[in-house]
Amino acid sequence: MTSSNKNANVVPLMGRKCPVCGKAADIEMRPFCSKRCADLDLAKWLDGDYRVSTDEAPSDGAINAGDEEDEHF
Repeated sequence: MTSSNKNANVVPLMGRKCPVCGKAADIEMRPFCSKRCADLDLAKWLDGDYRVSTDEAPSDGAINAGDEEDEHF
C-alpha cells in the first residue's frame, strides 16, 4: 500500500470544530474541545436524542421481552 493511499481517508483535525459548542477541537478530546462537551454529547446519546425515527412499529418480541422476565420470578 502506498503512503498516498494510506493517508487518503485521514481527516486532519486542523480547522475542525467541536460538534457541541463550535469551538476548535482539542487533539486529546477529539472531536470535542473539552471533557464537558464530550460528556454533554454522551448524555444526549443516553437520553435517546440521537435516535433515528422510523415508520416501523416495534416487534412484539421487543415489547413483551421485559414482561416475560417478570413473570418467571
